Amino acid sequence: MLKSKKHIVYTVLAAFFITNAVLGEMIGGKLIQIGPFTMSMGILPWPIVFLATDIINEYFGKQGVRRLTFLAAIMILYALIIIFLGMGIPASSISPVSDEQYRGVFGQSMWIIAGSLTAFLTSQFVDVFIFWFLRSKTGNKKIWLRATGSTAISQLIDTFIVGGIAFWLPGKISFASYLNMSATGYTAKLLLAVLLTPLIYLGHKLIHGYIGPAESEDIIDKTAEEELAQ
Repeated sequence: MLKSKKHIVYTVLAAFFITNAVLGEMIGGKLIQIGPFTMSMGILPWPIVFLATDIINEYFGKQGVRRLTFLAAIMILYALIIIFLGMGIPASSISPVSDEQYRGVFGQSMWIIAGSLTAFLTSQFVDVFIFWFLRSKTGNKKIWLRATGSTAISQLIDTFIVGGIAFWLPGKISFASYLNMSATGYTAKLLLAVLLTPLIYLGHKLIHGYIGPAESEDIIDKTAEEELAQ
């Protein structure tokens, strides 16, 4: 029963992780203006990905995160293939979405996917490394520190890589705009990560309630023991 519940928890976390990763690719081509700051709409789902990463790290370790990272990357590439095929099929004369409109939205998404996939893979491995480095220093205490600390560094890498490949390199924006967008986007993501920190504790509480406090803590302790022994 415990093993079954543990698998269900992983499945639910995986659903949030992969759905938000793919969604971030689909909507990331839209730039929004918040006051004087310009940033990608992808700022909405990506903090959820990193939030899920921290909880998965705690309960399922590096392998749990890496498994989902590669699976999400495969799903993103699958989305890229479907989008590419869709761009090559002419729209019907009665289609409410023209070929130009489709290419205008999803053609940009292909650049977003290329940049974000590179950034995603890089930042996830950095996130895992920083998380477990901080975990080795803090033990079971200060969940907020290892969660926010790993996100702060991984999001910095993610934001500048995806902005460079998706917007600056293809000539969509100037270098100055790229730096401004990346800096403000990172600041916003970091702020969101801090604001979402209570959700990590909520996630732990929900898992504790579902699996059982003693069993939940035992999973965390065994995962930490295995990871820190490597």
